[in-house]
Amino acid sequence: QVQLVESGGGLVQPGGSLRLSCAASGSIFKSLRMAWYRQAPGKERDLVATITQGGSTYYADAMKGRFTISRDNAKNTVDLQMNSLQPGDTTICCCNARPAIVRYWGQGTEVTVSS
Repeated sequence: QVQLVESGGGLVQPGGSLRLSCAASGSIFKSLRMAWYRQAPGKERDLVATITQGGSTYYADAMKGRFTISRDNAKNTVDLQMNSLQPGDTTICCCNARPAIVRYWGQGTEVTVSS
């Protein structure tokens, strides 16, 4: 069983940065491809970025060049560095495996970009 707890969200001005962190319990974490997802109010959940067990990454087009996903298998964490944030990045961000596993969804962390 894996439990995922996200943190690091908050209010930031346009152009600002945030670093999100996802802490995972359970030894299976190292064997999972992980991802960050986000969901804007009233919209579907979207994929933000993925990272394989070995550290290979993928980014959705809107995030390329602005976001960086990383993981630390020793600490069971996966982070998301978000730069050049804009109001359209206002969302609730969650981590999960890729493909997502329904029972792994946590509460997420809220990102608000506003002046």
